[in-house]
Amino acid sequence: MKDNEKHQSEHGRKVFFVSDRTGLTAESYGKCLLAQFPDLEFETITLAFVDTVEKAEIARDQINEASKEAELKPVVFSTLVQDQQQYIIESADACVISLFHSFIGSLEGYFGVESSQKAGVSRIKLSDTTYQRRLDAIDFSLMHDDGVRPDQYKEADVILAGVSRCGKTPTSLYLAMNFSLKVANYPLTPEDLGSEELPQCLQDNVHKLVGLTIKPVPLSRIRRQRRPDSNYSSLEICQAELEKAQSMFDKVGIPVFETTNTSIEEISSRVVRALGLGRERVRESVLKFNKLKKAR
Repeated sequence: MKDNEKHQSEHGRKVFFVSDRTGLTAESYGKCLLAQFPDLEFETITLAFVDTVEKAEIARDQINEASKEAELKPVVFSTLVQDQQQYIIESADACVISLFHSFIGSLEGYFGVESSQKAGVSRIKLSDTTYQRRLDAIDFSLMHDDGVRPDQYKEADVILAGVSRCGKTPTSLYLAMNFSLKVANYPLTPEDLGSEELPQCLQDNVHKLVGLTIKPVPLSRIRRQRRPDSNYSSLEICQAELEKAQSMFDKVGIPVFETTNTSIEEISSRVVRALGLGRERVRESVLKFNKLKKAR
């Protein structure tokens, strides 16, 4: 590993999501791209509603300040539509990726017409219940990350459980963003694994519970990036925790998916199929289409 790669894996690189609206699109696409680099650590910052020149300049200054504080230049994912604001962001001392301009030129050439270049334009109406459900799902998943508020698990569509650093959080957010599912995730702590039974909050909701696991060696490597030279990251501890978690999962008979070398998209699809949630989403889409067809 090169010195700069080693530094990046140990300390993380700052990533900015810049948007003239809520930032959800920039975050969604940006995090999907970052997920292709599982061995690297990132610190993400969202700069939303950057819809004026003044706000773009403030955002650029914040990015430049982050660049000065770290040895590694930040990465910026931008969905800014207006050229003037985008040019300001591109002048920052960072790797700037325009998710909007990367595709709009090709589409203009294909359609033979210029785009409207209007900020915030979407074919999804804010009043659309489907869009609102997606926002609610994202909010729920963020509020119930890492074992927070297990007393509210009855409101979840899915609960992911597994040992620390096996991929629960990114899978939860992907399910929320792309399937509009309210997902909670629960990390099995050493105290939990010292018992013969899953925590009661998981047993009470076993019908919506899915286990995630990972191979011991990659888990040890991932943990060493956060806490090197600790029992937490030792291969022996990782092996023991994974075996105990698998035993607990087998005891209640829940589906278990391995995240090693498996994309978040594939894991999420398996979770949806295992719990039979995909069929319900398709049924709702068909009913909505038929309703709109009759209205015409």
